[in-house]
Amino acid sequence: MLLILEKTFWAAFIYVLLISHSCNGFYLPGSYMHTYSTGQEIFAKVNSLTSIETELPFSYYSLPYCKPQGGVKKSAENLGELLMGDQIDNSPYRFRMNINESVYLCTTSPLSENEVKLLKQRTRDLYQVNMILDNLPAMRFATQNGVRIQWTGFPVGYTPQNSNDDYIINHLKFRVLVHEYEGTGVEIIGTGEEGMGVISEADKKKASGYEIVGFEVFPCSVKYDPETMAKLHLYDNVASVPCPLELEKSQIIREQERVSFSYEVEFVKSDIRWPSRWDAYLKMEGARVHWFSILNSLMVIVFLAGIVFVIFLRTVRRDLTRYEDLDKESQAQINEELSGWKLVVGDVFREPNFSKLLCVMIGDGVQITGMAVVTIVFAAFGFMSPASRGMLLTGMIILYLFLGTGAGYAGVRLWCTIKGTSEGWRSVSWSVACFFPGIVFVILTFLNFVLWGSKSTGAIPLYLYFILLSLWFCISVPLTLLGGYLGTRAEPIKYPVRTNQIPREIPARKYPSWLLVLGAGTLPFGTLFIELFFILSSIWLGRFYYVFGFLLVVLLLLVIVCAEVSVVLTYMHLCIEDWQWWWKAFYASGSVSLYVFLYSINYLVFDLQSLSGPVSAILYLGYSAIMAIAIMLSTGTIGFLTSFYFVHYLFSSVKID
Repeated sequence: MLLILEKTFWAAFIYVLLISHSCNGFYLPGSYMHTYSTGQEIFAKVNSLTSIETELPFSYYSLPYCKPQGGVKKSAENLGELLMGDQIDNSPYRFRMNINESVYLCTTSPLSENEVKLLKQRTRDLYQVNMILDNLPAMRFATQNGVRIQWTGFPVGYTPQNSNDDYIINHLKFRVLVHEYEGTGVEIIGTGEEGMGVISEADKKKASGYEIVGFEVFPCSVKYDPETMAKLHLYDNVASVPCPLELEKSQIIREQERVSFSYEVEFVKSDIRWPSRWDAYLKMEGARVHWFSILNSLMVIVFLAGIVFVIFLRTVRRDLTRYEDLDKESQAQINEELSGWKLVVGDVFREPNFSKLLCVMIGDGVQITGMAVVTIVFAAFGFMSPASRGMLLTGMIILYLFLGTGAGYAGVRLWCTIKGTSEGWRSVSWSVACFFPGIVFVILTFLNFVLWGSKSTGAIPLYLYFILLSLWFCISVPLTLLGGYLGTRAEPIKYPVRTNQIPREIPARKYPSWLLVLGAGTLPFGTLFIELFFILSSIWLGRFYYVFGFLLVVLLLLVIVCAEVSVVLTYMHLCIEDWQWWWKAFYASGSVSLYVFLYSINYLVFDLQSLSGPVSAILYLGYSAIMAIAIMLSTGTIGFLTSFYFVHYLFSSVKID
C-alpha cells in the first residue's frame, strides 16, 4: 500500500513539473480560488451550532431563524464532516460583491413557550452560530482585559450580568475583505468543489474580479417594531442602525415576542492576497510559549534518551565481548557462575501467555501507526488544507482501511513465528480486522445513543452506520485477510536458540515488575504532553490546529523514545532472569496511554471548567478512551517490535552449542 501511495505521489509530482513552465501559481487540493464580479450574488452558508460548554452540536434551523427562499438545502458533506457533527446548510444571507447595504430578512411569528425555552437554553450554554462565506468562517473580535481576542462564529444571544433576562442576536454587521485580482499571467491548478480545473488563457479575463480574503462579523441585538418590520419583504433595504448599549433597545427573549432579523454588509479592499487569507485563522494563542515549550521538551527528551541508550549499548557490548572472548570450557563454567540474561537462553523465546491477543494487538498497532505517520506527513507538507472541512478525518479513515493489509501481514507473521506453523491464521486475521474497530464501534454506538437522546447533529445518522460497516467489511476485512495470507507465505522468523521443554523458574523480585513497566511510560509521555495540550484545545475549545510540522517532529521523537524505553526495560528484565518479556516490552512503551488518559481527565477538570452536564463529560471521556486505546496499540507495537528484534539479535550474537 505504501508503495502504491509513493508511486501515486511521484506521478502527481512529475505531472506538476511537466506543466510548471506555464504556471506562476499552484494551489493545494481543496483550496480552489473563486473570483466575483461587482454585483455578483454570493450566499453565505451556516454550519451546526456549537458550544464549548456542552460539545453537543445542533442544527442551525433548530432555532427560529429566517429560512432561505426555496427551503433549506444541505451542502455536500464528506465522511469526516458527518462524523464531526457538521451540518452545513444554505442560508438567506445574500451578499452582492462591492455593494454596501443594510437589508431586512424576516420577522418571526410570536415565540412559543418551547422556542423561548430553547433560545434561553442555547444562549446560556454559550452556543455559537458558525457562518461561512466563500469557504471562510465568520470571525468575530472581542476585547477582554485589554487584549484583543478573535473567535470564529457569533453567539446566539447573551445574558447581562445580574440579570435573568436573555437577549437574542438579531442584527449582524458584516465586514467582507476583498482583494482585486487581475487574472493576467497566472494559471491556477487545483481541486475545488467543481473538481479539477485549469484556468487557460481564454479564461483569464473571465477569472478577473474580486477575491474574498476576510469575513468578519459584529453581532448586535436590536429591538424593532414588529408591526412596521412585518410590512417589509425579503432583502428590502432598511436604515443602518448602531448596536445599542441600552438593554431597553435590545431584543429580549420572551413568549409572544416577534423577532425581526436584519443585517448590514460593508466591503473593504484589502492587501491580503488569496493564498494568505487563512493566516488570520491559523494564528494560535500563545504561539511563542508553544514553540519554546516544544523545543525545550525535545531537547530534554533527546538528551535523556541519548544518555540511556549510550550507557545501554556500552553495557551490552561489554557483556558480549567478555562472553565471546572465552573458550567453550570457560563459557560453560561462567554460565554456571554468573547470573543474568545469558541464563535464560533456553526460555527467552518461549511462547507468551495470550499469544493470539498479542499478535492481534501488534497487527492493529501496525495499522494505526502507519495511518498516523502517513496522515501527519501529508498534513505537514500542506496537503490537508483547513479549507477542506473533514478532509483530515476522511483521509485517516481511508488510510486505515487500506493499511489493513499491513496489519494482517504483521499479526499473522508473528503468529507463525510464535507457533511455528500457519495453522489458525484465518482466526488471527479476522481478530485483527475486528479488534480495534470493534472497540471503537461499541464506544461510538454508546455515545451515539447519548447524542440521539440529546437530539444533537453530532449523532451519526443511521445510513452512515451502514456506510461505515460496508467500508469495514468490504474493504478493511478482505485486505486484512489478504495481508494474513501474505504473512503465511512469508518465511517465519527463526529463533537463534532452542527452547527448553521445562520452563526455568523466575527468581523472586523485591518489587513487582508492573511498577517498572508503568514508570517506563513517563518518558514517552514527556515528549507528548505539551503537544497534547494544544491538540485537546483544538478539539474541545474550537481552535484551529495546524502546526503539523511540530507534530511530525514530536511523532518521530516519540517513536525513538518508545523503542529505547522498551529495549532498556526488556534488557533489565532479562538481566534478572525474567524471560517473560513479551507483554512487558509491549506495555513498557504502551503504558504512555495511561498517562494520556489521566492527563485528559486532568484537562477536563482544570482546563474545561466551562464543560457542563453529564452528557458532555460522557462524550469527552468516551472520545478520550478511544484516543488512549489507539495510542496504547501504536506505541506498544513500536516498543514490542524493537524489543523483539533486539532480543533476536542479542541471542544470535552469543555462541551456543
